[in-house]
Amino acid sequence: MLVGASACGGGGGSSDKASGGSDAKAAGNPAVSSSPSPTKPAGPPMLLETITPQTGTTVGVAMPISVVFTNPVAAGARATVEKAMKVSASQPVAGAWHWFGDQRADWRPKAYWPSGTTVKIDADLKGVSNGNGRFGVHGYTHTFKIGDDVRADVSVTAHTMKVTRNGAPVRTLSINAGSAEFPTWNGTMAVIDKQEKVHMTSCSVGISCDKGSPNYYDLTLPWDVHLTQSGTYVHYSTGDPNPGSGSARGSHGCVHLSMPDAKWFYGQVKQGDPVTVTGSPRAKASADNGYAAFNLDWPQWLAGSASGETTTTTL
Repeated sequence: MLVGASACGGGGGSSDKASGGSDAKAAGNPAVSSSPSPTKPAGPPMLLETITPQTGTTVGVAMPISVVFTNPVAAGARATVEKAMKVSASQPVAGAWHWFGDQRADWRPKAYWPSGTTVKIDADLKGVSNGNGRFGVHGYTHTFKIGDDVRADVSVTAHTMKVTRNGAPVRTLSINAGSAEFPTWNGTMAVIDKQEKVHMTSCSVGISCDKGSPNYYDLTLPWDVHLTQSGTYVHYSTGDPNPGSGSARGSHGCVHLSMPDAKWFYGQVKQGDPVTVTGSPRAKASADNGYAAFNLDWPQWLAGSASGETTTTTL
């Protein structure tokens, strides 16, 4: 998963930087599937830290393909690198790469992925230069599937979350979002991951490290759906057990659900499902604050691409 603060918080924006994905290095396993080149590289190796989603996974319709390099890729080399990272799908999908800084490139479709689509990223980087004296020595391949079209639409002002599956309404849940002091990010955030329990602290997100402060907290809370690297979750909070317009209790930026609703929602969503927040006084989350790619419109997305819009080849 993306490495970030484990707490609701007001910090993080475009400065939040992905350093991993759901296939990040762990327990001595390689971060991405790879096979060594039989030839000696022309210079130091250009390697990938992660490719997300993991191969074999099923993800939501708003999930980008996110590639993180271990070393910077020069601007002049990005078009060549993009063209070497071929995206194919079981049905044609228009999309493009977009660079966040010089080490992360994400590919997203122009609109959401069609549910049921099989997607393959084949990063044939052997011999490809990063423009800074490094050359690819590995090929990387990940194949994943787009699952049911599950969406959650959060209205901060109405204190509701409407959940749909494949276009049909499923449930409307009562919520509380951020307070006036710590508002929730607006916009669409694809689920990063989820955990049954998360240790959340106010100090980790820069709210307060003073135990005497009314904004200090140090809690382990259940049914946590992770939305931003800066620490936004949908979850249950012991300090706000019955959220809704009647309680009107604001969070530190997270979206609060009741215990039964939080457990139910946790069971419905997967990585890449879009959660869209409206009505907050805060700006949209930056597109690299987790996987919020759809917070950029298409011209803005293309402005960060070196090779422009392409259509996937057919699997």
